[in-house]
Amino acid sequence: MKQKHWYDYLWIVSAAYLILGFFNILFAWLGLLCFFIPLIIALVNGTKGYCNRYCGRGQLFSLLGGRFGLSRKKDIPAWMKSKVFRYGFLLFFLVMFLQMLLNTWLVFAGERTLRQTVTLLWTFKLPWHWAYHGTLLSPGTAQFAFGFYSIILTSTILGLATMILFKPRSWCVYCPMGTMTQLICKGKARGKD
Repeated sequence: MKQKHWYDYLWIVSAAYLILGFFNILFAWLGLLCFFIPLIIALVNGTKGYCNRYCGRGQLFSLLGGRFGLSRKKDIPAWMKSKVFRYGFLLFFLVMFLQMLLNTWLVFAGERTLRQTVTLLWTFKLPWHWAYHGTLLSPGTAQFAFGFYSIILTSTILGLATMILFKPRSWCVYCPMGTMTQLICKGKARGKD
């Protein structure tokens, strides 16, 4: 039996993040850790160590799809593995992230009011008013949280869908963070040559 390490339980952090954001949207700010840590590891070590060892979402998909058998365990289609799809998907996610930052800035600047909605799959706006009760902070702080939680929840739903249809960690093939860290690693490897 494989010896368990502390990082083998990071799936609990991913699940807790989704649950906490449901009850208090400001917890969505914690998701920035999952945004910056993989980039830092790739920049410092030149490896995808985060993806391979520390990604709680990948662990969650492995647990649900593998141990609990919620996956068909089929190979992901070749087109989803292609550079065109992966880089296109990364570009699409970056555009959505920049749009979220713009909306946040507009709320901070007072040009727009806070929208207490979570947008699923970039289309479906769900009222999420119960998760925010005001703070001493600017409404822009909450706007960022609603937008970031929307991105994380959407990507989790996409990951769950590909987990069910294909192998448990199929999301990892086209995950925007994985693609970004891979680009960083390739850039660092070229820099050493």
